[in-house]
Amino acid sequence: MPTPSPVVLELDNVSVAYESRAGAVNAVRDVSLKVEKDSIVGLVGESGCGKSTLAYAIMRLLKANAHVTQGSIRVNNQDVYALSAKELRKFRWNEMSMVFQSAMSALNPVMMVEDQIFDVFRSHRPNMSRSDVLKRAKELLSLVRIDHKHLKSYPHELSGGMKQRIVIAIAIALEPSLVIMDEPTTALDVVVQRSILDQIKEIQREKHFAILFISHDFSLVAELASRVAVMYAGRLVENSPAYGLRNSEGHHPYTQGLMRAIPKLTADEVTIDGIPGNPPDLITLPNGCAYHPRCPFVFELCETTKPERYRTGESELECHLFASERRGSHV
Repeated sequence: MPTPSPVVLELDNVSVAYESRAGAVNAVRDVSLKVEKDSIVGLVGESGCGKSTLAYAIMRLLKANAHVTQGSIRVNNQDVYALSAKELRKFRWNEMSMVFQSAMSALNPVMMVEDQIFDVFRSHRPNMSRSDVLKRAKELLSLVRIDHKHLKSYPHELSGGMKQRIVIAIAIALEPSLVIMDEPTTALDVVVQRSILDQIKEIQREKHFAILFISHDFSLVAELASRVAVMYAGRLVENSPAYGLRNSEGHHPYTQGLMRAIPKLTADEVTIDGIPGNPPDLITLPNGCAYHPRCPFVFELCETTKPERYRTGESELECHLFASERRGSHV
C-alpha cells in the first residue's frame, strides 16, 4: 500500500457566519476537508453556496462582518487562527497563497508587473538582492509562458489571459505548500482557459504544491482535479475522486444535477438539462436536507431530518439515499 501524502490543508467542522440586519447568515456549515501534498482538490457548486467564503476563511481574509463560528483550519499542521498578526503576515505567501477571483482587479493598475512581483520579495525576502529578485521574476514569467519584456508592462497593456498568468506567478513566487485558486479562469475565452489550465497542471507537477481549485464549472473541475468536493447551501454534500465522475450513477442528487447541466453537443442541437428551482435562502434554510425542494428523489425523511455523512467506495456523501441500510456505511 502506498504511503499517504502529507496533509497540507485540513478543515475540521468549519462554519462561517455573516452578521446582517436580518440575522446571522450561515454561509459555511460544518465543512471538513483535507487537501494533500501534490494534489488538486476541486470545490464546485452554484454561485452563493459558500465556496469563496471558505477560501477567505482559510486565508483569514474574511470581511469585518464575517467570522468563523466553529471548527479549525490547519495548514501544514499550523492552526491559522492561532497565529498573531505578525506571524500571519509571514505565514501568508510563504505557506499559503491565493489567486483571487478577478485578475482584472487583482493587479495594481498604476504599477508595472516588475514592481508588483518585487513587492512580494521586499515583504518576505528582504535580504534578497535586486539582481536575484529580478532573476526570480524572469523565472516566474517563464513558468507562466510570458515574455520577460512584460515585466515593464502595466496591467492595462496586458490581455486578460496574461493578467491571469501574472496573478498565478505572484501566487507561486515563494513556492508555498498550498495555493487556493478562486475561479481563476472566469471571463476568459475557452482557448485561453485551456492554456491556463494546462499551465497550472504543469507548474503543479514541477513544484509539488497542493491546490484548492474553486469553480462553478463542474466539467472543468472534474477534468483538472484528483478529487472533487461538491458544495450546496454552505455544506459539502459530496467528496469523490474525479475519475468516479465519468457517469452520474452513485452520486449525490445535486452532483448528478450538475453533471446533467453540462451542455451536450450533437450534430443537430445543444441540450442542457438544468436543475429546477433556486438555491435556498441561507437565513431561512428548509427543514431536513437543504436540497430536498429541488431533489427528484425526495422522500418524507428528507423533509424532516438532516442527512448524516455516509461512505460508499471512495466517496463521502451527505444524503439519505446512502444510509447504511440502503447503499453506504456511516462515516
